[in-house]
Amino acid sequence: MTREELLKYIDQTLLRPHATIEEMTAFLEEAKLYKFYAVCINPWFTKLAVEVMRGSGIKVGVAIGFPLGATTTMTKVYEADEALENGADELDMVINIGALKSKDYEYVESEIKKIVNLAGRKIVKVILETCYLTDEEKITACKIAEASGASFVKTSTGFAPGGATVEDVKLMRETVGNRLGVKASGGIRTLDDALKMISAGANRIGTSSGKAIIDALS
Repeated sequence: MTREELLKYIDQTLLRPHATIEEMTAFLEEAKLYKFYAVCINPWFTKLAVEVMRGSGIKVGVAIGFPLGATTTMTKVYEADEALENGADELDMVINIGALKSKDYEYVESEIKKIVNLAGRKIVKVILETCYLTDEEKITACKIAEASGASFVKTSTGFAPGGATVEDVKLMRETVGNRLGVKASGGIRTLDDALKMISAGANRIGTSSGKAIIDALS
């Protein structure tokens, strides 16, 4: 895989709660220099990211309901609406994990649909937080995300006890086929990690180590 090919997979990520404006600005400038596919950030930084990335072609992805997914639907809708109003290109929303595990599938689907409808043609990625789920629950979550019109299913927030695994990426890809994208995120720090996830079926990689991954390929 060439450098240019790999760059198209990477959502360079900075979601630390204590990140400063100066740190975020430096992060965004580095992402622009490397020409990653997208950046993924917390909502407070949306306007800054849109301004820095203007004209670069790099997408601005914003985390919604992050990192627990346990806020109410209307809270997530408000958060998503504000992010879109501020210029977000993509939304990475955390599924309501408790509702899923309670088998309240109607609630989970309704919530995702509201975010998808709000986003229109913009990409919505549904974060499953796979480390908390059984394989059956992962499959069910993928099917709900697809039925809700989401563009991607995503493994993890990176803030839970476990992150992306090759096995989970394979399972998610088998479940959604080529109909949805699969984003692997959480604990992907090396070139070898990234390539394994891509081989397993991921077509986006969420990582805070994009620079190290790309530099290792160069």
